[in-house]
Amino acid sequence: MYQMLDPSTLTVLVTGGTSGIGAATVRRFAGAGARVVAIGRRAERLADLASEYPGLIHTVVLDVRDWDATQAAVAALPAPFASYNVVFANAGLALGLEPAHQVAMSDWQQMVDTNITGLLNTVRATLPAMVERKEGHVVFTGSVAGDYPYPGGNTYGASKAFVKQFALGLWADVAGTGVRVTNIEPGLTETEFSLVRFKGDEARADGVYRGVAPMTGEDIAEQVFFACNLPRHVNINRIQAMASVQAFSPLTIKR
Repeated sequence: MYQMLDPSTLTVLVTGGTSGIGAATVRRFAGAGARVVAIGRRAERLADLASEYPGLIHTVVLDVRDWDATQAAVAALPAPFASYNVVFANAGLALGLEPAHQVAMSDWQQMVDTNITGLLNTVRATLPAMVERKEGHVVFTGSVAGDYPYPGGNTYGASKAFVKQFALGLWADVAGTGVRVTNIEPGLTETEFSLVRFKGDEARADGVYRGVAPMTGEDIAEQVFFACNLPRHVNINRIQAMASVQAFSPLTIKR
């Protein structure tokens, strides 16, 4: 029989752990017996998560855009959570669907700060220890938007293209060290993503998923779980998945 890893041997650090894909991933691993460090900005949600799996979830209130705070938080992890061997850099967001000449500059800056800078802070703060221990796995939340542009997806798509290329470059750096690298690239997934994108406009957010069957946070968490539990001699570079109702957009033609 093919031998997968025992999830109880994993200690998984998850950023963006308070909702959506992040929260689903925390639950998936903790439910399988893994220790989990759940990181996010909303303390009440983190506390609720920890109460579901007593002793298995350590919570950290943190904004990963802050490099000094991220370094300090990782350094302060208590045993046995400090011996993480999976890091899921999941924190990210999209804001707005305006064309580039109309978008608020603050929206662009927040997406870059979170999707790129926050991701880099997470990796740089956690990677050296895994390389030293010769065991680890860095997982990213990318997006199909990193490959397929759409109107209004300008900076969000560009940030996810960065994630895709950074993941490949990181794998080139760490291959042979015992650290693996995987980019998870979802398509249409119903979480709080659209509610955040449309700044709390529930009607507009609901309209994104109306009449279709999107993927869920749990669907994506299962992909993360699969990639991380494969034997250590196997590295999944990318998993790109779409809801079965979604495909590729036609090229835009303005008449």
